[in-house]
Amino acid sequence: MKRNALIVDDQPDIRKLIFMTMECEDFDLHEADNGEDAWSIAQKLRPAVVLLDVMMPGSMDGYQVCEKIKGDPILQKITKVILLTARGQRTDVERGQEVGCDAYLVKPFSPLELLDTVDRLVATS
Repeated sequence: MKRNALIVDDQPDIRKLIFMTMECEDFDLHEADNGEDAWSIAQKLRPAVVLLDVMMPGSMDGYQVCEKIKGDPILQKITKVILLTARGQRTDVERGQEVGCDAYLVKPFSPLELLDTVDRLVATS
């Protein structure tokens, strides 16, 4: 059975690039373009991994979504969160660690690095 992955970015081109990168992996891919939808979908989908942008429109940014996922008793056990963002300052990375992200990749990202990170975090069963 395929595992679920949730791709969250407000930029359609970035979502498409991540989608194309992840197509070769053994995941059912789902998308969201804002934090509110990402949180709602994550609760229903219970994905193995969430690839999450930090800066998004709406009332929830990626840090807040990550914090909610990592604070949820079920999701914290089964969902890995990779923050994938243009925000690469040390304070940004530290904020990602504070909210519990499992990995922090800075855009522009290497598709190979993304796949390696996903494979490392989400061991195949």
